[in-house]
Amino acid sequence: MSNLNIDSVVSAQSGYQTASVKNDAKSGEKSTGKATEKAENKDGVVFEKAAETTKKATYSINKMSAEDRAALVEQLKQDDLNRRNQLTSLVQKMFGEQAGVSNLSGLFSPENLKNVTAADIAQAKEDISEDGYWGVKQTSQRLFDFASALAGDDVEKMKEMQAAMEKGFKQATSAWGKDLPGICQDTMKAANQLFEDYYASKSEE
Repeated sequence: MSNLNIDSVVSAQSGYQTASVKNDAKSGEKSTGKATEKAENKDGVVFEKAAETTKKATYSINKMSAEDRAALVEQLKQDDLNRRNQLTSLVQKMFGEQAGVSNLSGLFSPENLKNVTAADIAQAKEDISEDGYWGVKQTSQRLFDFASALAGDDVEKMKEMQAAMEKGFKQATSAWGKDLPGICQDTMKAANQLFEDYYASKSEE
């Protein structure tokens, strides 16, 4: 049996069972550089699209008083902070769930945990496989897509989102109580590579 913290896995299992609806989300989703509506709903996060904020910021700005413009600037700064915090929270949750599924997949004796069946363990193994919902490829892509949705294809804001993602990873590690499983480490590396590829594509443009 895998060496794991039973309390941590029990906690992660409750979230995992809630997330088991992912089979409905597996089909028909393609990576487009933006978070899909289905993925947004699944992870319980509703994003405020950057484009809408931009429209607010440009509306009759020349007719504003100095005080109104200053207030708008502060509002935009707060919006940026809220988006970064939103991503950080989401990243922490996603890595916590991925770690829980990873540990669950190593439990070969269902009697060791209440409400865990052999079918749950088999499903967990499938989920962390190369093409699984919680595998490195799909999870890293979701992280990047969420960041893209919040940043609105702005390179500087993407850098801020990447920093927010790394902060969320550290928070997930702290909540886990030890280093996250290897699949989480690999996912983080893959997500960072997607950011680097994005920056490179922008430089080429």
